[in-house]
Amino acid sequence: MDIILLERIGGLGSIGDVVTVKDGYARNFLLPQKKALRANEANKQVFEANRDRLEAENAEKRDAAAKQGEKVAGTEIVLIRAASNAGQLYGSVNVRDVAAALVEKGHDIDKKQVIMGAPIKTIGMFDVTIALHAEVDVTIKANVARSDDEAELQSQGVDILAAAFEEERSETEGFTEALDPDRELGELPSAEGEEAAEEAPAEEAVADEGEETTEG
Repeated sequence: MDIILLERIGGLGSIGDVVTVKDGYARNFLLPQKKALRANEANKQVFEANRDRLEAENAEKRDAAAKQGEKVAGTEIVLIRAASNAGQLYGSVNVRDVAAALVEKGHDIDKKQVIMGAPIKTIGMFDVTIALHAEVDVTIKANVARSDDEAELQSQGVDILAAAFEEERSETEGFTEALDPDRELGELPSAEGEEAAEEAPAEEAVADEGEETTEG
């Protein structure tokens, strides 16, 4: 479907551009969200008649988003979640969770503005993009941890996952060493020493018998 963009859309174009998109994308998102018009002659005339107003409105929204972005950028949100010793979450952190945490901090953010390639499934510090406007993106920090103390350490730059991995590796190596059949167990008597030890009593016995015979 050919459409006229009413605002800048990443990967498509800027205000006034006529572009071709899939019908479903246009019908389900662009047209209902008033981000575009069908590219017919009537709509082209309507757009041209309102171009100046639309561009002015977009500039105003962009400026407002930029001001909001100054407050939101760099915000760190803490999300406490249950996780395994290896740091794998029993669940995940999604766009709804991030938006809710930002709202709790006083930022007016909708889940549709949160851009995540995939849900977060491990503890750690993560960069998350917040799209405040088609031309204004900011980055926040999502601190996913199992406790407030752990979150504080991560905020200070401690890599909890790496520390947990190192601890687990050390324990595994210690266990493996304990089971190692080739490890040193201390000095043990050699086979020759054992034979000598066995022969000694016999020799002593013979000597004793000789002494008794001599005395008799």
